[in-house]
Amino acid sequence: MGRDPAGAVAVVGSLAMDFTAFAGRFPRVGETLVGDAFTMVPGGKGGNQAIAAARQGARTSMIGCVGRDLLGDQVLDTLRADQVDTGHILRSEQTQTGVAHIVVDGAGDNAIIAVPLANTELTPAHIDACADVIAAADVLLVQLEIPIESVAHALRIATSAGTMTILNPAPARQLSDELLLDVDVVMPNETEAEILTSTSVREVADAEEAALALARRGIGEVVITLGDRGAIYHVGGRSELVRPYDVDAVDATAAGDAFCGAFAAGIARGDTRRAALEYAAAAGALAVTVEGASSSLPTLEDVERLHRSAGETTRAGRHTDRGG
Repeated sequence: MGRDPAGAVAVVGSLAMDFTAFAGRFPRVGETLVGDAFTMVPGGKGGNQAIAAARQGARTSMIGCVGRDLLGDQVLDTLRADQVDTGHILRSEQTQTGVAHIVVDGAGDNAIIAVPLANTELTPAHIDACADVIAAADVLLVQLEIPIESVAHALRIATSAGTMTILNPAPARQLSDELLLDVDVVMPNETEAEILTSTSVREVADAEEAALALARRGIGEVVITLGDRGAIYHVGGRSELVRPYDVDAVDATAAGDAFCGAFAAGIARGDTRRAALEYAAAAGALAVTVEGASSSLPTLEDVERLHRSAGETTRAGRHTDRGG
């Protein structure tokens, strides 16, 4: 029997159309390669994470902005198909829907150029208009593909309302201590953790140091995702390794979004941190086995199946005490 899907997640973030080309390797500067395949799939980190949370059973609301164009129509249709509430998404009269150009190589690694376009019109004033949605949610999930003042405003509203806040700091940038004070859980990948902490993250021990540095800035919980090496979870001066699932990678484009959305959904339905992290790791692993962004995001049934097949004993992590 499936787990209780109760819990509400509000996502404030970007919406876009992803244009993805697949090739054996990345092109060099000035080089033209003949690719193997192409997809056009709705994405944007906000949209991806909203769909990821919805597919894990959370009642999910999306707050964002798209253009009044064909791409915007397709983005909204995709969200609605997964029962994401789109009633708080603006339609810009002046600007096109955001886009992302993605290249995926033979190993499943990717390089992305995101063009925000309509996402830049998601202002604090619109966040204010959606304050009741944020306050009613169990979890607020935000990223950094929208104006930073809108991110900060959404976090303040959530904190005032007692809604748990999760920040996926992507694309990475320096963040003020004032903004971070309103973040309950920060979830960067290795590159983002490096930029936030000026700590080179190459090994698991480096991730533990970076997590400690973020905790010292006042963030209660830190999760640093490490791709096929799992993730580090840090709380109360203690770091734990969340072990990865063994899968065959095809396209890593939305793996981080799958992880963040599944974690938010797990927390919203009342899972323990350990259970939410295990399900998030399984969701991220499954996402890399399918091409595309939103098309690769797994359902709760998919995640439960992988989790059971792997066996909970193989997910037991090690613990290290790191003074905070």
